[in-house]
Amino acid sequence: MQNDAYITQSLNISEVQKRFITKVYGWMCAALLTTGLVSYYTISNDNLMQRIFQSPVLLIGLIIVELALVMILSAAINKLSSQAATGLFFLYSALTGVTISVVVLVYTKESITSTFLITAGTFGAMSFYGYVTKRDLTSIGNLAFMGLIGIIIASIVNIFIQSTSLYTIITYIGVLVFVGLTAYDTQKIKGMGAYLQEGSQEEQKGAIIGALRLYLDFINLFLMLLRIFGRRR
Repeated sequence: MQNDAYITQSLNISEVQKRFITKVYGWMCAALLTTGLVSYYTISNDNLMQRIFQSPVLLIGLIIVELALVMILSAAINKLSSQAATGLFFLYSALTGVTISVVVLVYTKESITSTFLITAGTFGAMSFYGYVTKRDLTSIGNLAFMGLIGIIIASIVNIFIQSTSLYTIITYIGVLVFVGLTAYDTQKIKGMGAYLQEGSQEEQKGAIIGALRLYLDFINLFLMLLRIFGRRR
């Protein structure tokens, strides 16, 4: 009887986790769609692109706002309402669409499309692995996080020294970092789902913060792979 009860409980938890991570992927995909649509609109608007290119201060300001939104969502998620968290998440994805347009404008449409498909396949495979594996990926997550700090520092240094070799090293390490973070974050999000009551404010906010993590993994993996596979105009 105890074994039957344990199996039933495990199955219930598994179903709850599946529903939760489905919501996470749903929000992430909605944010990616928002980013894509805003990016397309920005690139198609010559006046807007001209303003961005002629005003580096505006672009830097947008990036600072993006960083601030990520910090607010990550640090103050428990104090925000689910509606506010959702709004900030989509505001962030829209601003990313504006700033990322400056990058993708450099590359051909064909290489952007092919790189997106490569990113989607890689992300999907690693996220699936993170969801189904029984192995604890905490050590991989810690290594990936340290690698992330390393590439941030190296990228700042490379702004001044402009080293092609360092740029290449940062790119390939960045791919490994975000591949690892994708698997780790998926496993962590799956674990979150077991402790959140379905339909509650906490579940909604948990789904948003989980979607933000996977969204960041996807976008950064895409940008790193674009450096490798992208063909300039």
